Amino acid sequence: MNARIEATALQAASDRTQYLTFMLGGEVFAIGILAIKEIIEYQGVTVVPMMPAAIRGVINLRGAVVPVMDLSARFGQPSSEVGKRTCIVIVEMALDGERRDVGVVVDAVNAVLEIARAEIEPAPAFGARIRTDFIAGMGKVNGRFVILLDVERVLSNADLDALGEGWPAPAALAA
Repeated sequence: MNARIEATALQAASDRTQYLTFMLGGEVFAIGILAIKEIIEYQGVTVVPMMPAAIRGVINLRGAVVPVMDLSARFGQPSSEVGKRTCIVIVEMALDGERRDVGVVVDAVNAVLEIARAEIEPAPAFGARIRTDFIAGMGKVNGRFVILLDVERVLSNADLDALGEGWPAPAALAA
């Protein structure tokens, strides 16, 4: 009997996924927590000439050069204003078969929420303020929708591919 209860509890737990929710332009977005490496205060961003508009620059994260993307600009909106609650969320992703860290600027981090698979709807076909291929789904939380981002699509495209060539080496930035 206990084994059956434990199996049911494990099944219920596997049907739920944790997401980091954050604010961006007055809307609530979320990224799967497994992609999040850390959250840091917005500071020390070095502007790199000739980068795409959505790339704010780079930061030195414990000796590693990490590009920082402005999600608002990436979504075709005006760049985010830096405020007291502005953060950089460090996302770990695969780029050309390698694990790379990318920072994304958000207006404020909210909370980590668990959302059941049954509470996730497909991305809308139209009407979203961002490209629908950037949306993994729409999570229902307390009667409202949270836009669940597909970080692989949002962060891996020509903007980031441009970072691969001519990207300054960590030693060049430290000089």
